[in-house]
Parts: sequence; structure tokens; C-alpha cells
Amino acid sequence: MPIPSHFNSENVPQHIAIIMDGNGRWAKQNGKARVFGHKSGVKSVRSVSEGAAEAGVKYLTLYAFSTENWNRPKAEVTALMQLLVSTISRETKTLNKNNIRLAAIGDLGSLPRNCQSELEKAIENTSSNTGMTLVLALSYSSRWEILAAIKSLLNDVKSGTLDAATLNETVFNNYLCTKNIPDPELIIRTSGEHRISNFLLWQAAYSEFYFTDILWPDFRKENLWDAVTDFQNRERRFGKTSEQLK
Repeated sequence: MPIPSHFNSENVPQHIAIIMDGNGRWAKQNGKARVFGHKSGVKSVRSVSEGAAEAGVKYLTLYAFSTENWNRPKAEVTALMQLLVSTISRETKTLNKNNIRLAAIGDLGSLPRNCQSELEKAIENTSSNTGMTLVLALSYSSRWEILAAIKSLLNDVKSGTLDAATLNETVFNNYLCTKNIPDPELIIRTSGEHRISNFLLWQAAYSEFYFTDILWPDFRKENLWDAVTDFQNRERRFGKTSEQLK
């Protein structure tokens, strides 16, 4: 499906982040186990990644697994980890075909060793790609990230590597997982929920939000383009008045 003619290719968010929600409810609606919803959600990841690249998005971050998700039933977490390993391994070829580079943020050391291994391998195998960067947020939460950044920052102050007097937003950004990634201009959440769920709290300071009732396994590239079109019709003032922007 081609990008719609009304789409403004000159005003595409450089970075889009998505809270992929609704896999469990989708599975329940279809009389299946929750893991079936997660497996079906992989199709959406593929479609949306392709759609974002086609639209000219530079960074696409997908909230795949939060630190809070470790509290889910053990069987579901195990199935999710197995799905993650198989998906990363299987999709690496597709990423290279579409010139997409893979990256990851989060407490990656908490992932099972086989997940870490497949992730590291895929990141290395796609590192020379020059198109869009697909960022997986895994074992990630924003409060964890901010606390980890503060601990690292304090250690540097204590060791004399950092002068506390020089601390500003730019310096602090360099301690975050996203230090090499621009803040998201657009954050999308599927499934009708209207929460940020501990996702990119610092980085979302001036993000536009787009909420949709579509459950993640039903979300496709055309739905992404609808969200971007909605973004393009908004006035982003960053604290200024409308008159100042004219």
C-alpha cells in the first residue's frame, strides 16, 4: 500500500516511539492464549517498521518489554523471551534488506543470556546499515533509566570526572540510554489506554501523543501514517505563543 497523497513528506517526525499495547486483549477476543497475541504482534512490528522507513522516519522506538513486565506469570515471560530470540534471529535478514539498523535500550543485562546473545549478534550484523534505526526498549522503564543515570553521574562527580557545576540538560542526556537518539516528536499508544506507563519520561517532555483504540496486533503501516498525518496538523509551540511562530 503506497503512502497516501495527502501525506506531507516534508514534516515527518525524526523519531517516533510506540507503546505496543493490546496483545493480551486481542488474544482473548480471539479465544487464544496471551502468547498468541504476542506472536501476532510481530506482524505489526514488521509492517510498522517498513511503513516508518518508507515515510522517512529516522528512529523508531518500540516499547517491547518493561521492567514491570518481569512481574507477569513466569510462563508468559518465558514465552515472550523465546519469542524475542526467534524473532530477532529471523528478522535480521529483513532488517538488512531494508537498510534498517537495530539498537536496544534498557537493562539489557537482566535478559536471559540467549536473548542477549541474539540481540548483540543482530545489532552487530545491522550496524553498517544507513537507513532508519529500529530501537527496541527491553527490560526498560524510565524511572530505572533516570535512577541509573543519577548513580552513574554521582560516581563521576565523586571520582572528579564530572564537575557538578557544569551539570545541565545536555550533560544529563549523555547519561541516559538514549544519549545518541533524538527525543521522540511523536509517541503512539495502541489499545485505547491513555497512559505513558513509565516510558521515556524525560525524553517525552515535548512529545506529541497519539492514542488509538486499535489493538497492537491489528495496527499496520497505514495506521502509523494516520498518526503521522494527525501530528502534521498540530501546532508545536514549545512554550511560545502562536503569534511568535508566525
